[in-house]
Amino acid sequence: MQGAHGVGYEVYKQKHQVRMQVEQKREQEYQESRRMISDLERMGHVNI
Repeated sequence: MQGAHGVGYEVYKQKHQVRMQVEQKREQEYQESRRMISDLERMGHVNI
């Protein structure tokens, strides 16, 4: 948690605003990775 998001778990657990920021970043990273996989699949480079 600290390395990936710069926030310790205790702060994440206690502060709603921090938790929402971390979860929004996670969602953005997930959507970006799905787009990259989709692009690679369309190009024929990945078979998942």
